[in-house]
Amino acid sequence: MVPLRIGHSPDADDAFMFFGFAQGAVRVEPYEIVHIVEDIETLNRRALKGELEVTAASAAVYPQVARHYRVLACGASVGRNYGPIIVARRPLAMGALAGKRVAIPGDHTTAFLLLNIYAPQVVPVPTPFDLIMERVREGEVEAGVLIHEGQITYASLGLHQVGDLGQAWSQETGLPIPLGLDLVHRRLGEQDARRVYDALLASIRYAQEHPEAAHRYAQQFSRGLGLADSRRFVGMYVNQDTLQLGEEGRQALSALYQRAHEKGLIPGVPPLDIVGLA
Repeated sequence: MVPLRIGHSPDADDAFMFFGFAQGAVRVEPYEIVHIVEDIETLNRRALKGELEVTAASAAVYPQVARHYRVLACGASVGRNYGPIIVARRPLAMGALAGKRVAIPGDHTTAFLLLNIYAPQVVPVPTPFDLIMERVREGEVEAGVLIHEGQITYASLGLHQVGDLGQAWSQETGLPIPLGLDLVHRRLGEQDARRVYDALLASIRYAQEHPEAAHRYAQQFSRGLGLADSRRFVGMYVNQDTLQLGEEGRQALSALYQRAHEKGLIPGVPPLDIVGLA
């Protein structure tokens, strides 16, 4: 069978979404699914080269990879009045970040794009996402931007929230913030792109229909979270927006790219080519 490489991050929300594939309950004929599990910044860099047939990627990287990929209308990680969180060792105002070293989870992440929009004068320090809290706590950087489960565990480590970038976005625009997308390579063609969309949607629905098994499976990827906290995190980013990005999601993506372009962060606003948009 022809391999279909699907890239996703080693996190509870992605694991939950891909549970149907992992269990063999959902297939993409005539392909054999090969799971490529890597952190989101590594997947972003692979997307820049157009390597994988299907991949999770930061919404921020899409303008640079649109020549290779189309957006799938399912599988998105969308925050509604929440998103990446900036933390520090002591209480700190957002305006006080100027000139400070801030750990970021990658140059191509949506978290870094939002940081550039709302705190453009920081000194970014690219850091593996799972080491950011440790680097902040040890004083190697003054602050850090948290994605994944760190968004709900930082307080237990004595860290203080400086700001929520997703909340800042939603309060300013009235829109949700698309953080992560699933992309399908243009080389697959229209028919197979639709097959991928249908299969990913089926995988997400399979997990929702088998919540106990799916959450136990996802917990393995939650880096020490208990089942309750793992469920909470999955619930933040596997929601109605994950099933269908919809017109509001399309508007949010357009607004994000327009704002980034106006600030000189991206060279232009890409046309949005979305498979399965309702």
